Amino acid sequence: MIGYVGFVLFFVFFHVVSYFVAGMIAYSISKNLYVGSDRLLDFLVSPEEEGETGFTVRRVLPAQLVRGLLMSVLLIPLIGTIADFSLGIRFLFFAGLMFIYTDLSSAAPFPSNIEGFVYMKKKYVKKEVFWKTQVEMVVYSLVFGVLISLSI
Repeated sequence: MIGYVGFVLFFVFFHVVSYFVAGMIAYSISKNLYVGSDRLLDFLVSPEEEGETGFTVRRVLPAQLVRGLLMSVLLIPLIGTIADFSLGIRFLFFAGLMFIYTDLSSAAPFPSNIEGFVYMKKKYVKKEVFWKTQVEMVVYSLVFGVLISLSI
């Protein structure tokens, strides 16, 4: 079993890797959500908007490092229990945890989660948006689940 510091470092690293892998894959099939005059998520920064894109690019890695650190520290008391799980159960635990807590049950409304269905305007809550954003979250959760499960 890895120690606390090792767990945090692995967790943060695997979160960042999974985040970027999932983002690249999802962007390739969901570009119309983010770019164009008729983009479906017009409340987000568009890669076409030069000034806004630079702002996002400078902050995306530090933001993900902080997110990974916060999520990992919260799990430190559970490391011993999680390490006792079989590889398959560890994978299901982490993949499910990340999918449910970082997306589906997130308290921040987005077209792909429960809060979005409650609080977002209908123009944003569409099947196309839901399924395209789910691709990113499923890929992220699966990649992260595999990587972290194999490291414990």
